[in-house]
Amino acid sequence: MNMIIELSVALVAIAFAILVFFLIKTLQSAKQSLDKVSQTLVEVQKTMDELTYEVKTTVRHANEITADVQNKIQKIDPVIDSVKNLGEVMNELTLTVKQVSVTVIERYRKSHELREKRKGVSLKEAPLTPAEERTVNSYDAVNNEKAPGKIATVLKSVDVAATLWKKFRH
Repeated sequence: MNMIIELSVALVAIAFAILVFFLIKTLQSAKQSLDKVSQTLVEVQKTMDELTYEVKTTVRHANEITADVQNKIQKIDPVIDSVKNLGEVMNELTLTVKQVSVTVIERYRKSHELREKRKGVSLKEAPLTPAEERTVNSYDAVNNEKAPGKIATVLKSVDVAATLWKKFRH
């Protein structure tokens, strides 16, 4: 029986030694894994520090660009206002020119219609008294001397319109 106890103790000692051997192997493997994790954490921290510096630099640069753009926008604002005002003036000028054109065209049409009516009713066909004849002759003489060409009439109308526009604006 003694032998059975000795064999049992030897077997327990061998099993304990095998268990300790595998436990040491597992602990060494865990230590290696922890070392790798620790090394990875150091690398991640280093990368984070580099990225943080780059992000700060990028944000600083973006802020400088934003400030520069805002400064340039403030400088160009008066130019944009001037262009807007110029557009409004051009709009008003266009409307005025249209109105003057319509007025000139209407006057031309009325004058043309009057000439046509005058042609239709000829004074030469109707017998005139000597007094009427003198009146017609003096009227023709005055109108023929002062009757400018169509271009001169248009130019004079434009001059009048420009003068009116200046007075209206001031």
